Amino acid sequence: MASWIPTVAAVGMAIGPPLVYVDQAVSIVRKKDSTGFSRDVCAILLIANITRCFFWLGDHFELALLVQSILMIIAQLALLYICVRYRPRVSPENFGASSRPLSFWQWHTYAQYIEFLAGFILCSAILFLIFSRSELYVTILGFVALGLESTLPIPQLISNYKQRSLYGFRASTLLGWVGGDSFKTVYFFLQGSPLQFKVCAVFQLSVDCGKCLHFTSYSTSLSAFQSHHPTTSLLW
Repeated sequence: MASWIPTVAAVGMAIGPPLVYVDQAVSIVRKKDSTGFSRDVCAILLIANITRCFFWLGDHFELALLVQSILMIIAQLALLYICVRYRPRVSPENFGASSRPLSFWQWHTYAQYIEFLAGFILCSAILFLIFSRSELYVTILGFVALGLESTLPIPQLISNYKQRSLYGFRASTLLGWVGGDSFKTVYFFLQGSPLQFKVCAVFQLSVDCGKCLHFTSYSTSLSAFQSHHPTTSLLW
């Protein structure tokens, strides 16, 4: 194997996943509307990658994966800000109608999200200082981080189901998920990454496949509707 291939793979692993969300962010800014993109995606990625950073402190896996987590945190903080700024007018927080306990992740201001994340980091740091010498704790930390990240497509599935459409969700984001998860699954196995990475990558890739079927289903439904109602205008 050429000596430059592992380096290119590591760089791609570090910067590829965060770049997936650039097109989504640009689309929201252009429309000035974040309808169709679930902010829960940001929640999952922020919590998962913060936890993964603590996992790295206990089990020094590849540096490229740590850099990826740091860049992903930065990217999701920016995307979350954009989503909050251009939130849909009918969002629960605008009407004080959130059904979640303490209105979790449906807060009105960006500062409230930052306060939660700061508290989460503080609690995670305290727990790590107490239990970091426990191999079991470090192992569980890895499974929590990677397991949470493997649920990434689920909030978007729920959002699309509630809308009965894919309006506002970029196909490029889905392609980025599938392509990125395929790449990282192969990368984890070839690099001999910790078991947590391998198991959760395979699970996430299987969920991505389901998301593709979901995407195809709604696209087919839209085409059929438009063919029978050519004068009907749909938001898409």
